[in-house]
Amino acid sequence: MRIRTPRQSRFRWSHGSVAELFSGRDNSLGLLRLLLASAVVLSHARVLGFGQREFGYYFSAGQTDMGKLSVFGFFILSGMLVTRSGNRLPVGRFLWHRALRLLPGLWVCLAVTAFAVAPFLYWRRHHGLAGFLGHTDGPLDYIRANFAIRVHQWDISGILETAQSKGLAYNRAFDGALWSLEYEVLCYLGVGLLALAGARAGGVVRARRAVLAVTAVLGCYVLGEALTEPRLNIMEHPAREGMSAAVVGGYVVPWVFYLGFAFAIGALIEVYKERIPVSDPLGVLSGLALLAALHYGWLYVLGVPALAYLLLWLAIRLPKPFRKVGAKHDYSYGIYIYGFVVEQAVVVLGGARWGFAAYLALCVAGTLVAAMLSWHLVERPAMRLKDLGLPRPLRPRQAGRGGEERTAADPDRDQDLAGAGATRVP
Repeated sequence: MRIRTPRQSRFRWSHGSVAELFSGRDNSLGLLRLLLASAVVLSHARVLGFGQREFGYYFSAGQTDMGKLSVFGFFILSGMLVTRSGNRLPVGRFLWHRALRLLPGLWVCLAVTAFAVAPFLYWRRHHGLAGFLGHTDGPLDYIRANFAIRVHQWDISGILETAQSKGLAYNRAFDGALWSLEYEVLCYLGVGLLALAGARAGGVVRARRAVLAVTAVLGCYVLGEALTEPRLNIMEHPAREGMSAAVVGGYVVPWVFYLGFAFAIGALIEVYKERIPVSDPLGVLSGLALLAALHYGWLYVLGVPALAYLLLWLAIRLPKPFRKVGAKHDYSYGIYIYGFVVEQAVVVLGGARWGFAAYLALCVAGTLVAAMLSWHLVERPAMRLKDLGLPRPLRPRQAGRGGEERTAADPDRDQDLAGAGATRVP
């Protein structure tokens, strides 16, 4: 007589539950983040370098493109990982960890853009720096306007505006990908509010109900709009005709609902992980459902949940060699914050005249170098401060190979990178 294990009796047609198979760092999240970040750079190369629609725009019947779909992928992954972090940390320390992961890299990127990239491009275009610092929208103004997450100034000293007028550039933002960071932070605050309200202290059931309720509200909004326009592109939302009414506190309301829905799906996966099976048939079906929603419509109602399961399934089921990618050094956030800057710099320098392949190669090489420097010199050193003020006996540690100590399986090492993606023209 065959004796069934608990896993076999509960999930007979799967490999087990998400809770059983998706824990610690034994997964392919590092690879998925790198692929999503690289897809953003690839997608932006067409619009920034050649003024063409991004990859996937026509296949999706105008609903989205490769870069914007990557945004939703990052928000989904972030929802899973940040909710895990918020569920185990006090609110203050949770927000501290989030700030360390996001702000140091961003601030250094702004400084590098304003005081290294911009003056070099200005010098190349004007054969000198006269007027650079004293310009109405100069580098100091760029730092002051953008250091608090939200981007208020896109160009620096008119560099991209001039390049655009001469037909070199097609977008006047130095780092247009930064637009979605403020929506990412808004999701962080939502997780913090749930914890502050006692969801974490009230137990898993209470947390589940809160996350489920939020997901349902956001999902109803998305469904309601899909019933009117199944192939809606949220970046070209009809609310743009009365955009002043669609903006509250600087946030575009429809974008809050759509991006928040993706984040909430990730959070829902985390709080219901014991009940979600990891199934190869479901993984394949989710991929097919995503393709169908992309091509025929209802992307945000059907495609985004399908994308969520597909990413989760790939993170768990990809072969073991893929799990080593990004496990020790994660360059995905650096690719996100520097990719747009590098692509715009190459455009202003005339690199697009050599064709798409050469332009892309230059952009990928420059972005990778910048991302590696950002990780080793800024991001990783900043993350070492996450236990600042915590007594040493309370700091989670585990022994690594060769006796090396490293932080125990830490969601705050999971690089929540939802912000990579869509080009927003100011």
